[in-house]
Amino acid sequence: MKPFKNILFPIDFSECSTGVFPFALDLAQRFDAKLHLLFVARDISYLSAIDVPSELLINTVAEVIQAGESRMEGFCEKHLTDFPSHEPKVVSGNPADEILRFSDKQGIDLIVMGTHGRKGLDRTLMGSVADHVMKNAAIPVLTVNPFRPRVKYVKA
Repeated sequence: MKPFKNILFPIDFSECSTGVFPFALDLAQRFDAKLHLLFVARDISYLSAIDVPSELLINTVAEVIQAGESRMEGFCEKHLTDFPSHEPKVVSGNPADEILRFSDKQGIDLIVMGTHGRKGLDRTLMGSVADHVMKNAAIPVLTVNPFRPRVKYVKA
Protein backbone atom coordinates (compact mmCIF):
# COMPACT_ATOMS: atom_id res chain seq x y z
CA MET A 1 0.00 0.00 0.00
CA LYS A 2 1.22 3.46 -0.89
CA PRO A 3 1.97 5.56 2.21
CA PHE A 4 -0.19 8.59 2.89
CA LYS A 5 1.85 11.80 2.79
CA ASN A 6 -0.96 14.39 2.69
CA ILE A 7 -4.09 13.82 4.77
CA LEU A 8 -7.08 16.14 4.57
CA PHE A 9 -9.29 16.68 7.58
CA PRO A 10 -12.35 18.79 6.69
CA ILE A 11 -13.52 20.50 9.87
CA ASP A 12 -16.66 22.44 10.70
CA PHE A 13 -15.91 22.73 14.44
CA SER A 14 -19.01 20.71 15.30
CA GLU A 15 -19.05 18.00 17.93
CA CYS A 16 -18.89 15.50 15.09
CA SER A 17 -15.72 16.83 13.49
CA THR A 18 -13.93 17.39 16.79
CA GLY A 19 -14.80 13.79 17.69
CA VAL A 20 -13.19 12.55 14.47
CA PHE A 21 -10.07 14.71 14.79
CA PRO A 22 -8.10 12.17 16.91
CA PHE A 23 -8.39 9.63 14.06
CA ALA A 24 -7.00 12.12 11.53
CA LEU A 25 -4.16 13.18 13.82
CA ASP A 26 -3.26 9.59 14.67
CA LEU A 27 -3.05 8.66 10.99
CA ALA A 28 -0.93 11.72 10.20
CA GLN A 29 1.45 10.82 13.02
CA ARG A 30 1.65 7.14 12.07
CA PHE A 31 2.37 7.91 8.41
CA ASP A 32 4.55 10.95 9.15
CA ALA A 33 2.15 12.85 6.88
CA LYS A 34 1.18 16.49 6.60
CA LEU A 35 -2.27 17.12 8.06
CA HIS A 36 -4.33 19.64 6.09
CA LEU A 37 -7.29 21.13 7.96
CA LEU A 38 -9.99 22.70 5.79
CA PHE A 39 -12.95 24.78 6.91
CA VAL A 40 -15.48 25.69 4.22
CA ALA A 41 -17.76 28.67 4.83
CA ARG A 42 -20.94 27.63 3.05
CA ASP A 43 -21.81 29.75 0.01
CA ILE A 44 -25.21 31.35 0.58
CA SER A 45 -25.46 33.30 -2.67
CA TYR A 46 -28.49 31.20 -3.61
CA LEU A 47 -30.45 33.27 -1.07
CA SER A 48 -30.34 36.22 -3.47
CA ALA A 49 -33.17 34.49 -5.35
CA ILE A 50 -35.50 35.31 -2.44
CA ASP A 51 -34.67 39.02 -2.42
CA VAL A 52 -32.02 39.03 0.27
CA PRO A 53 -29.80 42.05 -0.44
CA SER A 54 -26.48 40.98 -1.96
CA GLU A 55 -24.56 43.30 0.38
CA LEU A 56 -25.99 41.43 3.35
CA LEU A 57 -24.97 38.09 1.82
CA ILE A 58 -21.43 39.29 1.07
CA ASN A 59 -21.04 40.65 4.61
CA THR A 60 -22.43 37.47 6.15
CA VAL A 61 -20.07 35.20 4.20
CA ALA A 62 -17.14 37.48 5.07
CA GLU A 63 -18.07 37.26 8.76
CA VAL A 64 -18.33 33.47 8.59
CA ILE A 65 -14.90 33.28 6.92
CA GLN A 66 -13.43 35.55 9.59
CA ALA A 67 -15.02 33.49 12.37
CA GLY A 68 -13.75 30.30 10.70
CA GLU A 69 -10.21 31.66 10.58
CA SER A 70 -10.42 32.59 14.25
CA ARG A 71 -11.80 29.17 15.24
CA MET A 72 -9.17 27.43 13.10
CA GLU A 73 -6.37 29.36 14.77
CA GLY A 74 -7.70 28.50 18.22
CA PHE A 75 -8.22 24.85 17.29
CA CYS A 76 -4.67 24.50 15.95
CA GLU A 77 -3.20 26.22 19.00
CA LYS A 78 -5.13 23.89 21.30
CA HIS A 79 -4.61 20.59 19.47
CA LEU A 80 -1.61 20.85 17.17
CA THR A 81 1.19 22.63 19.01
CA ASP A 82 3.08 19.33 19.29
CA PHE A 83 2.45 18.42 15.62
CA PRO A 84 4.05 21.07 13.41
CA SER A 85 3.31 19.27 10.15
CA HIS A 86 -0.13 20.77 9.65
CA GLU A 87 -1.63 23.40 7.40
CA PRO A 88 -4.94 25.14 8.11
CA LYS A 89 -7.04 26.65 5.32
CA VAL A 90 -10.37 28.50 5.22
CA VAL A 91 -12.32 28.87 1.97
CA SER A 92 -15.89 29.60 0.94
CA GLY A 93 -18.16 27.61 -1.34
CA ASN A 94 -20.09 24.37 -1.36
CA PRO A 95 -18.41 22.20 1.29
CA ALA A 96 -18.37 18.93 -0.68
CA ASP A 97 -17.15 20.59 -3.87
CA GLU A 98 -14.46 22.57 -2.05
CA ILE A 99 -13.21 19.46 -0.24
CA LEU A 100 -12.85 17.65 -3.57
CA ARG A 101 -11.26 20.67 -5.26
CA PHE A 102 -8.80 21.14 -2.39
CA SER A 103 -7.84 17.45 -2.36
CA ASP A 104 -7.13 17.49 -6.09
CA LYS A 105 -5.19 20.75 -5.98
CA GLN A 106 -3.07 19.85 -2.93
CA GLY A 107 -2.24 16.25 -3.86
CA ILE A 108 -4.13 14.79 -0.90
CA ASP A 109 -3.73 11.01 -0.46
CA LEU A 110 -6.48 10.41 2.12
CA ILE A 111 -9.52 12.30 3.38
CA VAL A 112 -10.60 11.67 6.97
CA MET A 113 -14.00 13.12 7.83
CA GLY A 114 -16.96 12.72 10.10
CA THR A 115 -20.42 11.54 9.28
CA HIS A 116 -23.49 12.08 11.39
CA GLY A 117 -25.18 8.93 10.11
CA ARG A 118 -28.37 10.82 9.28
CA LYS A 119 -31.27 8.91 7.78
CA GLY A 120 -34.66 9.62 6.27
CA LEU A 121 -36.01 13.16 6.17
CA ASP A 122 -33.10 14.56 8.17
CA ARG A 123 -30.68 13.32 5.49
CA THR A 124 -32.91 14.62 2.71
CA LEU A 125 -33.10 18.09 4.28
CA MET A 126 -29.51 18.34 5.50
CA GLY A 127 -27.78 16.43 2.71
CA SER A 128 -24.57 14.60 3.23
CA VAL A 129 -21.23 16.20 2.52
CA ALA A 130 -19.48 12.95 3.44
CA ASP A 131 -21.64 10.96 1.04
CA HIS A 132 -20.93 13.34 -1.85
CA VAL A 133 -17.19 13.31 -1.12
CA MET A 134 -17.07 9.50 -0.86
CA LYS A 135 -18.90 9.06 -4.18
CA ASN A 136 -16.80 11.60 -6.07
CA ALA A 137 -13.29 11.43 -4.60
CA ALA A 138 -10.54 9.80 -6.62
CA ILE A 139 -8.70 8.92 -3.40
CA PRO A 140 -9.57 6.93 -0.27
CA VAL A 141 -12.04 8.55 2.12
CA LEU A 142 -12.24 7.37 5.72
CA THR A 143 -15.50 8.32 7.40
CA VAL A 144 -16.04 8.03 11.12
CA ASN A 145 -19.28 8.43 13.03
CA PRO A 146 -18.09 9.55 16.48
CA PHE A 147 -21.61 9.21 17.90
CA ARG A 148 -21.81 5.44 17.48
CA PRO A 149 -20.95 3.56 20.65
CA ARG A 150 -17.90 1.37 20.42
CA VAL A 151 -19.15 -2.18 20.61
CA LYS A 152 -16.97 -5.07 21.61
CA TYR A 153 -17.91 -8.09 19.55
CA VAL A 154 -17.65 -11.32 21.47
CA LYS A 155 -17.71 -14.69 19.77
CA ALA A 156 -20.46 -16.81 21.27
